Amino acid sequence: MSENVAVVGASMTQFGKREAWIRELLAEAGKACLDDTGVEPHDVEHLYVSNMASGEFEGMTGVPNALAHDLDCLPAYTQRVDQTSSSGGAGMYAAWQSVASGASEMTLLVGGEKMTHRSTGEATDVIASLTHPVEYKHGVTLPSFAGLTARRYLDRYDAPRESLGKVAVKNHKNGVDNPHAQFRKEVGLDTVLESPIVADPLRLYDFCPITDGSAALMFCPESVAREYTDEYALMSGVGGATDTHVVHERAEPTVMGGVVESGTEAYAMSGYGPEDVDVAELHDMFTILEFLQMEGLEFAEQGEAWKAIEEGTTERDGELPINTSGGLKSKGHPLGASGVAQGYEIYKQLLGEAGPRQVDADVGLACNVGGFGNCVITTIMEAGA
Repeated sequence: MSENVAVVGASMTQFGKREAWIRELLAEAGKACLDDTGVEPHDVEHLYVSNMASGEFEGMTGVPNALAHDLDCLPAYTQRVDQTSSSGGAGMYAAWQSVASGASEMTLLVGGEKMTHRSTGEATDVIASLTHPVEYKHGVTLPSFAGLTARRYLDRYDAPRESLGKVAVKNHKNGVDNPHAQFRKEVGLDTVLESPIVADPLRLYDFCPITDGSAALMFCPESVAREYTDEYALMSGVGGATDTHVVHERAEPTVMGGVVESGTEAYAMSGYGPEDVDVAELHDMFTILEFLQMEGLEFAEQGEAWKAIEEGTTERDGELPINTSGGLKSKGHPLGASGVAQGYEIYKQLLGEAGPRQVDADVGLACNVGGFGNCVITTIMEAGA
C-alpha cells in the first residue's frame, strides 16, 4: 500500500419513492459516475455493489454481475458488500482496499436499495432481521432500541427532550438545499414534538424514512487521478469495527463501541483528529444517534453533544456543520446507498461543489452505522492537492 487513494468522481440518484427497481437504480448512479469522471466502462477493473437486502426486498440476487453487464464494465471483477445499513461505508472500505493494495487501478463503488414497494411492516421486519435471534423473537426492533437509549440519555445527562427535536429541525432545514433529498421541507420544533409517538420518547420526526435510491463513487491511485482531473479528494483514513450483537449486553447503551473504535482507527490512519474535521456526515437514522456518534468520535464530551445543537455548533454556519446533506433524516435512507451518499456529500463539500449547502471544508468525516451500532465504518477524506 504505497500510494494515496483518490476519489475522482461521484453521483447520486434522486432519493425517495422511485418506480425503478434496484438494478435500474444502480445503473443510473453507476452511469452518472462514469460520465462524471470520464472513465470508460471497460477501464473499470473492480466493481463493488453495496446492498443489504435485494433478495429479501425484491427476490433479486447477483446484482453486481448484472450491473457490470448493464454498465458495459465487462470483464471487471465484481463483489457485493453487505454489512446491513453500513453496507455503503463497508463498500468504501472495500474500494479503498482494492486500490491501496494494487489489485485495481480503477474501482467503481455503487450502493443502492429499493424499499418503498414493501409495506412499512414488511420493510421493518427485513431490517429487524439483523438483530440477535433472542431479541428478534421478543419483538425488539431498532426503533425500540432507539427509544430506550434516548430515554436513558435524556435522564442520565439531564438533556432536554427538545434537543433531540432540534436535530430533526436542523437536518430538515439542510435537506431543503439538497436536490436529491427525499424531503425538501423545513419542519418546526413544535411539529416534531407533537408528531405521533413511535418509541417513547421518540416520535415520528425522530426517525428517517423508508427510501429508494443509489449513489456511486470512483476510486483510483492519486497518480491515475491526475490523468483525469485536478479536482479530486483523497481517502485519508478509514476504520471499521463491530460491537456486541446482543445490544442489551453492552455495559453502557449510550456509548457505541463500534463508533469509538472505527473513529480511532480512521483518525490514526489519517493523522487528523476531531479538531481538524471541518464537516461531518453522521448516521442519523434516529435523532439520538447523532449525539452518540458526536461523542464517540470525540466531537463532544460524553453526555454533552446535546449542548452543541442548543448552541448552534452543528448548524451549517456553525463551528462543525453536521449533515449538510440533510442526513438520513431528510435525505432518506436506502440502506445500501446511505454510506456511499455520505461519501458523495463529503466529496462535493471538499471540491466546493455543494451549491447552496456549501461550507468551508478541507477535511471531512463520514460515519456509517449498521444495526444499532453492531458494525460501524468511519472514513476521513481531504481535498486533493
